[in-house]
Amino acid sequence: MKPTSRPELFDFEGISMTHYFTDNWEKVKNFQARPDDILIATYPKAGTTWVSYILDLLYFGNDAPERQTSQPIYMRVPFLEACIQGVPSGTELADNLPTSPRLIKTHLPVQLVPKSFWEQNSRVVYVARNAKDNAVSYFHFDRMNMGEPEPGNWNTYLQKFMEGKKVFGPWFDHVNGWWEKKQTYSNLLYMFYEDLAEDTGREVERLCSFLGLSTSVEEREKITKGVQFDAMKQNKMTNYSTVPVMDFKISPFMRKGKVGDWKNHFTVAQNEQFDEVYKQKMKNTTVKFRTEI
Repeated sequence: MKPTSRPELFDFEGISMTHYFTDNWEKVKNFQARPDDILIATYPKAGTTWVSYILDLLYFGNDAPERQTSQPIYMRVPFLEACIQGVPSGTELADNLPTSPRLIKTHLPVQLVPKSFWEQNSRVVYVARNAKDNAVSYFHFDRMNMGEPEPGNWNTYLQKFMEGKKVFGPWFDHVNGWWEKKQTYSNLLYMFYEDLAEDTGREVERLCSFLGLSTSVEEREKITKGVQFDAMKQNKMTNYSTVPVMDFKISPFMRKGKVGDWKNHFTVAQNEQFDEVYKQKMKNTTVKFRTEI
């Protein structure tokens, strides 16, 4: 279903949102999580599909090979708050998942996550990506995704990013909110995109130990190979090429997947301004990011 015009941002519970993520809010808020659910949480464009695919392979890679070739990742790992005309809503897809555990993804800031996830003590994997690369990736995504507000040019976009006027709110609050949660909620694994890029095998191992999975070394190596960026970019089931709102002529959904690509976009002045804002917004948190590896 191709939207005719791009959606507008509006304030929703203190967060910038579009109607695609609030239209089904009652059902999202009252969503019934299960103890064995695994919630994959990220700010947009921080490695969501990557980690979703790793988890999908860890749990179901062997049992159901046809699942890997016939079902796109967004059907296997429903996007909880998504509500787009013409396709089943995220809550509906999640409720009807035949798998156990259910893998569910969200971009919600921690305070908006359905309470049942905490009550059921479900496991949560949060992935964070450094702000500069995240901003660049989000910019290119918004250019090609007609379901997103009009991004404008890179400079305007960066200003909006610093002000937190992006769908799902400010990057700063998002990564900090989830970092705080980790201090009090032990079933949360906080991962970094940069670590995944640096040594995918090591991070897959971390995931296995967090989830209590005894996956063989061979199995882990096979998965690590299958989830390399170029393999996923070519894979129709993970590269989102089947989604009509995305215009691949403008930019692919999976563009580069690099750490440090921000250097090709930020001017010296933009970088200085960004560093100032960053210092301000991140002064009370202990979470540390790498902008290159």
